[in-house]
Order: sequence, then structure tokens, then C-alpha cells
Amino acid sequence: MRVLVTGSQGFIGQAVGRCAVEVGDDVLGIGRSSQPRLDWPGRYVHLDVGQTDLAELIKNYDPDMVVHAAGPASVGGSMSAPLDDFRGSVSVWANVLDSVRRSDRRPVILFPSSAAVYGNPAHLPVSEDEPIAPISPYGFHKAACELLAKEYAVCFGLNIVVCRLFSVFGEWQRRLLVWDLYAQFAGPEPIVWLEGTGEEVRDYLHVGEVASAMMGLGRDRAGLPASGACRIVNVASGEQMAVRELAGHLRDLMGSSKSIRCRGRKRPGDPLRWCADVSRLRALVSLWRPRPFLATLRTCVEAWQAKSEKACCDG
Repeated sequence: MRVLVTGSQGFIGQAVGRCAVEVGDDVLGIGRSSQPRLDWPGRYVHLDVGQTDLAELIKNYDPDMVVHAAGPASVGGSMSAPLDDFRGSVSVWANVLDSVRRSDRRPVILFPSSAAVYGNPAHLPVSEDEPIAPISPYGFHKAACELLAKEYAVCFGLNIVVCRLFSVFGEWQRRLLVWDLYAQFAGPEPIVWLEGTGEEVRDYLHVGEVASAMMGLGRDRAGLPASGACRIVNVASGEQMAVRELAGHLRDLMGSSKSIRCRGRKRPGDPLRWCADVSRLRALVSLWRPRPFLATLRTCVEAWQAKSEKACCDG
């Protein structure tokens, strides 16, 4: 297969590229960096996806699959700069969709949406059929992107899979909760602080497992008509974990004796409880079996520790 990845130098895009190359796919990445990262496994084109007409590139490459991994990924950032988040998400996605429309090619298009569209769901685990009720600009903009996907499926015959991602983590990450807690345990302070109550619940999945699930969904065309479909699928583990429990696992893996305390603050835009109903994902990608959470968390901790040790030696 030929796989085109926008935002190929980002967290999700990198993982998708690696996953595709591992199974023998031809991969072309697009990004704003003048040069790809040294570990990018495929070919690469330097383009600004939001400002460039991609129709000719798509026509010439003729991808079987387009994975749109470009765009902002910060609830907090969307709260402080909602217009920037809108431009980086909705406007860029619209350009990609219209470029595919005008290319006269009909690849399967995968869009990484977010559980942020659910807001604080009334029921857990939350299924794709539950009403959406975002509580942050980031969530509203992801919902707008999903509506655009339906527009281009209904009006222009594009085949699109919307992947609602929950709490994604991985060893290439240097932000968000898992990394922040690791950095606190690795740092000099005697106390590790949780911003909330510690009882907030999330559904964690390693980015490699996310990429594998997305690629499986992109390959599964059995349920898609010849043209014109927008399928929405939760991509998560289906298991819930409290933030305090996550912190305890990290403490055990790192052999730390630090105490864990909670500030009891609620950050604007953050939901209280998330857990996905993944029955649709498992039905569509029946062979997909994610690695256990603790195994992937251990992989992250070991990678971060190894990089820290190397930096100390190099210094």
C-alpha cells in the first residue's frame, strides 16, 4: 500500500509512519520541518499542509490511504488561543479534504479526532453513538472537523474513518500527564504533585498501539461502500484508570519512594472521567491486540531513563 501521512514529524504521524513501514508499505510524509527527523522511516516532502494545494501531489502519488496527523493537540493551548487552534485544526483539515476531492483519487482517509468531543460523558464506557458535548475549544474544533468529514463523504463521495483517540502516550512524548509524572519522579523534589484530585479517570493507550489500530481500520474496506462513507471509531484500550493509580505504577516502575499528593485543582476544559467502548474497533480490526498497559508504560520509562543517562554521559 501507499500511505500519505500529513504531520509526519509529529507524535501520531511518526508512529503511523513506523507502523506502515514495518509491514512493507510505501510511506510519504509531509511536514513543515525543512528536513525529516533522522528516524523517519519513509520518504518526505517539506510542505505547509494548511497553505499548500495538495491535489497534484495526491494525484501523482496516488495513495491508498491518507492519514491526516497534522494539527494542534493541546486542550490548554486551545483555551488560551482558540482561534489559532481553529486555524490549525479545522482550516487545515478542510484543505486536505478538498485537495483529495480535486485530485480525482479516492484513498481511505483517516482523521485522528479526540474523546474531547464527548466532554463529560453521561455513561461509561462511552460508545460512538453517544451524543457529543465538548467542553473545550479543542473538543469543539474536533467536532467541527468530524462534521466536515461527513460533508465530504456525503457530498463528494470520500471514504473517511474518524478515529476518536483517548489518552495517548509514548516514549517520543515530552508533554502531557504520563511524561509530566515521569519527569517529577525523575526530578529532585521529594513530592510528586497531581493537579486534580487523583480520582480523575482516563483510558490510556500507547501510541504504537494507536497507530496499529488506525492502520488496521484503514485497510479494512469491507464495510465501506465504493464511495461516500464516514465511519467513527473509538481508538482506546477500553480500560479505565485513575490518575492516582497511574502515578503509583510509575513510582513502582522507577523504584521511587516519593509521596504523591493532590492539589485538588480542576483545569478548564478537562473532563472528569473517560473510558471508551471499543467493541466497534474490535469488530472491525479483529486481529488487533494491544500490548498490556504496564508493558508499554515500562517501555516508556526505560527509554526515557536511557536517554537521560546518555545525556549525562555526553555532558
